[in-house]
Amino acid sequence: MRLALQYVLSVIFIAQMYLAMALYALFWTPFVLMRREAVFDAVHAYCRWVRASAAVLVGLRSEIRGEVPTDEVVIGAKHQSFFDIIMIVSVVPRPKFIMKKELLWAPIVGWYAKRLGCIPVDRGKRGQAVTRMVADVKAGTAWPGQLIIYPQGTRVAAGAKRPYKVGVGVLYSQLGQDCVPAATNVGVFWPRHGVLRKPGLAVVEFLPRIAAGQPVEAFMARIEPEIEGASDRLMAEAGFVAKG
Repeated sequence: MRLALQYVLSVIFIAQMYLAMALYALFWTPFVLMRREAVFDAVHAYCRWVRASAAVLVGLRSEIRGEVPTDEVVIGAKHQSFFDIIMIVSVVPRPKFIMKKELLWAPIVGWYAKRLGCIPVDRGKRGQAVTRMVADVKAGTAWPGQLIIYPQGTRVAAGAKRPYKVGVGVLYSQLGQDCVPAATNVGVFWPRHGVLRKPGLAVVEFLPRIAAGQPVEAFMARIEPEIEGASDRLMAEAGFVAKG
């Protein structure tokens, strides 16, 4: 009975989340058209609504740990579901993403992503996308802010293993910026697929930054065990036990 109720509440939560996205977009779009900076106010407001409504409707509370980066950095983040995106964007002042090119065609999301300064990536031409993005930043045409990239390239289920791609290391090296790793346990409560949203405490933890200037190989050897180790700790704290 309790599980059935949680499914019903999850459906209600998901429905209102997407309805709220449309309503927030309708309200904020005139302001964003008049003043591009308003896009950050819009996405912050929406993401905070999702966090608050998740706590009320499905009992999924959320917490940010560590020092939130506010300067121009690369954030290398563990990605388990949509909720870790929501949590990071709710607190960093000027978020922008390296994102799948296909998302530019998504209603609402695509237009706002462009206004945020997100960098669309053709999955078959990632090298070209990175080269273009680095050139834009160095030429001063890209907005300053916190560039969020997922080193594993996609959402990864809680407990699953997937190799880290070297793209994050190339960005770190060529941009000459510090990198702030971010760990999470979100996938324990909000899986990448399915409807059920479980009650509990979802955490995104910003880890100590990796200073600019390390060789790519040394950077990659450090970022993966730090993010994976911290994420495993957060998932264990949430009661998750890996299968096998």
